[in-house]
Amino acid sequence: MARLFARPANVLVLDEPTNDLDIDTLELLEDLLQSYDGTVFLVSHDRTFLDNVVTSTIAYEGDAKWREYEGGVSDWLIQTKRANAINAAQGKATAKPFNYEREQLQKQEQATAQVSATAPAAPPPAKAKKLSFKEQRELDGLPDRIAALEAEQLEIAAALADGSLFSSDNARALALTARNSQIDDALMDALERWETLGRPA
Repeated sequence: MARLFARPANVLVLDEPTNDLDIDTLELLEDLLQSYDGTVFLVSHDRTFLDNVVTSTIAYEGDAKWREYEGGVSDWLIQTKRANAINAAQGKATAKPFNYEREQLQKQEQATAQVSATAPAAPPPAKAKKLSFKEQRELDGLPDRIAALEAEQLEIAAALADGSLFSSDNARALALTARNSQIDDALMDALERWETLGRPA
């Protein structure tokens, strides 16, 4: 590993570099990769290590398709979760879930089909419940709240886009990444609430 960094190169390809490393060596490797002036292609099962050093993640999405996401593995999972939630809330199926999610959806559909085949006919739907004044105000305010959160997230994405902030001001980059995660949670909550309040009882 030391020889690898001693040679002049602007591209590194590392396959599972953290295997058999102690904590001190792992931290040294993280420091070297964070300060490396070049491109690193990195394959690792260590999510924490990846989140600490990478600025973008290339993920396989099935059907021979690969897609690049800004940030580490955690950012990729958050972005995917959010995209799927937005598509579900809007009634669109434009974003394909990952293979393991697709398998889970197929299993759920099969189980639902089996239950539906044996279940008695459902009772007629109950009369729609009218929202309270407070709930209606909350529902009316959700689009503006969602738009504000998405606008803030776009600003964060622009600040982190090229990855240079991680080397020039790592503390701010980490703070923005943490805030981005909070926004994802807030967006999920807002979208779920919008769906709950907007759906007839």
